Amino acid sequence: MEGIGLYIVIIVGALILLWVFLYFIPLGLWFQALVSGVRISLLQLIIMRWRKVPPGVIVSAMIEGQKAGLVLLSRNELEAHYLAGGHVPKVVHALVSASKANIELTFKMATAIDLAGRDVFEAVQMSVNPKVIDTPPVTAVAKDGIQLVAKARVTVRANIQQLVGGAGEETVLARVGEGIVSSIGSSESHKAVLENPDTISKTVLDKGLDAGTAFEILSIDIADIDIGKNIGAVLQMDQANADKNIAQAKAEERRAMAVALEQEMKAKAQEARAKVIEAEVQIPLAMAEAFKKGNLGVMDYYKFKNIQADTAMRDSIAGASGKSEGNKKIR
Repeated sequence: MEGIGLYIVIIVGALILLWVFLYFIPLGLWFQALVSGVRISLLQLIIMRWRKVPPGVIVSAMIEGQKAGLVLLSRNELEAHYLAGGHVPKVVHALVSASKANIELTFKMATAIDLAGRDVFEAVQMSVNPKVIDTPPVTAVAKDGIQLVAKARVTVRANIQQLVGGAGEETVLARVGEGIVSSIGSSESHKAVLENPDTISKTVLDKGLDAGTAFEILSIDIADIDIGKNIGAVLQMDQANADKNIAQAKAEERRAMAVALEQEMKAKAQEARAKVIEAEVQIPLAMAEAFKKGNLGVMDYYKFKNIQADTAMRDSIAGASGKSEGNKKIR
């Protein structure tokens, strides 16, 4: 039993040593590269392991490039790109696709695009097969005050030379939306836009909206135009309501001023009546003082009283006649 156990341990140990040997010395990968026409030594594959670079990725990329006729691929450059955080298979796929499609793309440009965070293989595919981008609904108002809601389809092709540092899809959509708003806003009537929507496409294309972006705009097609609100009428109604509120505020201000003036006049009238009453109170005192000093006699006093009585009688007669005339008018 002990011999069998020892035999099993030896076999397991031998398998582990064989796995470690084949891991650090990839004979199968070296043979695959040899039969594929890729010249790489076994020592270089071992050193790749020590550099934390997977030899399978590099060898597969070199084989793909060799079979596609890419003679500019270098093992050192592929390793450097991997260590820099790049995607070696995508770069090689992009180079092969660009070569087959007669698109000018160098290894340096491809690695720069990849390290910039863009999918270089997808960019090459978009150069061959343009992409259609649907814009969100764009709202604009024509000169006649009618609101229009337009939707457009933008056909773009990747611009390989502008992928590094070029603006993305969001910028293209924003510029197209701005162009649509400007084109509709400059139209004299919304009917003209509905009759000839292609004028919007022509106007927007003539502005060169793809400048500085990673795309080349091939066409802009207006997919749909809907009529929205009558903004001109709404603005006029709002202005009328604002004018009405202003007029009401001014009328209320004048009314308040009139009420204040009336209150002021009443206060002055009450003050005047108070002064009259105060003066009338002083009359008996003055007459008494005149009697004492002899300036006023009894006959003068009687004349004064007669005059008062006559004045009171005339006032009563005038008041009665005024009431009778008023009753006649009412009848």
